[in-house]
Amino acid sequence: MSNNFQGSSFNSLGFWRYRVAACTGLIFLFGLITSPESQGGYKIRLEPIISSLTNPVAITHAGDGSGRLFITEQGGRILIYDGSELLPAPFLDISALLSTGGERGLLSVAFHPDYASNGHFYVNYTNTDGHTVIARYTVSNDPNLANPASAITVLTIVQPYSNHNGGQLQFGPDGYLYIGMGDGGDAGDPNNYAQNPDSLLGKMLRIDVDSDVPYGVPPDNPFISNEQARDEIWALGLRNPWRFSFDRSTGDLFIGDVGQGSWEEIDYQPAGSTGGENYGWRLMEGNNCFNPSTNCNDGSLTLPVIEYGHDFGCSVTGGYRYRGKGNPLLSELYIYGDFCSGRIWGAKPGGDGNWSAEELLDTNLKISAFGEDEVGELYVVYRAAPGGSVYRIDQTAPKFNPGIPLLLLSNE
Repeated sequence: MSNNFQGSSFNSLGFWRYRVAACTGLIFLFGLITSPESQGGYKIRLEPIISSLTNPVAITHAGDGSGRLFITEQGGRILIYDGSELLPAPFLDISALLSTGGERGLLSVAFHPDYASNGHFYVNYTNTDGHTVIARYTVSNDPNLANPASAITVLTIVQPYSNHNGGQLQFGPDGYLYIGMGDGGDAGDPNNYAQNPDSLLGKMLRIDVDSDVPYGVPPDNPFISNEQARDEIWALGLRNPWRFSFDRSTGDLFIGDVGQGSWEEIDYQPAGSTGGENYGWRLMEGNNCFNPSTNCNDGSLTLPVIEYGHDFGCSVTGGYRYRGKGNPLLSELYIYGDFCSGRIWGAKPGGDGNWSAEELLDTNLKISAFGEDEVGELYVVYRAAPGGSVYRIDQTAPKFNPGIPLLLLSNE
């Protein structure tokens, strides 16, 4: 069983598979969190933006040009930050529909690519029976209030246990809705759902919310002609893909898959993929055999680009590749963190295609999510009740020679 809401258990095993230049020490000043210089000759800080939240678990934008940020609280509310203040009335409150606590609740929201014209957005929550529900809602005549009576259930997925619900929704660059589903819970995926192509659990799903009601299946989904597999499946072999994201410039997909007892991983799917990747769980945890303990990979599995052991955390929180304009030193970094340790890392591929990472900041935050605003600036969500908050990631001016590379990318 898990000891935190993202579904990982902690021990002290493990080590980095790549070299990390770690920052040591923290400075707290009126809510600002900053780090000393890394070996790359720079430092980052977390600028406080929003406070007084209750268990926030996600942050996103509507893509409608308003610049607003939408914060999801696990208890069932979606709140709006308009750039200067948190609006007093929730955009949507569906707390009466939920079972919450632990890893259950309202877990994310995704706005339709044509939200500015159709007003549709989608939520992922666990209902009062503990099952995953994907539902569509529509904004009201007031742009800051959704119509709670507009709900259309898109998909309901039975959950055998209370944990490993996944929870992330994202529209891909192809306009389809992607749904991250955990393996259904308990330890070790006892029913092997993640490897079962006839189950939606332990998968990345891809559906078309525009071609039919409640949804259609994209004709190029990889298993659509396989009678033994569910048509909605885009990729399989995931334990608990709590947070995933698309690179807004390239369309590449990054998946933070929460590990079992030893390893956390970031999985990667290039934009040109036709889907069907098997990311390994429960055969493997990270790059290591899990069940069976030997001879677990016949060569067909897609291994993570990043993994770290539980000396550095115990529950990965997938992030975003930085594509904003305000922090050029962070350009193209994939920034992610850990819920248990509060560490934040940045990663890039080297010339040989292997990824290396550097610790950017060590915090005491329970990092539940990263998020992007309309112009590509990044935010960190701190889950707490009360006192949850949102920080913006900012670089600070390099103290050393600005010609020094941002990262020391090495596999030595």
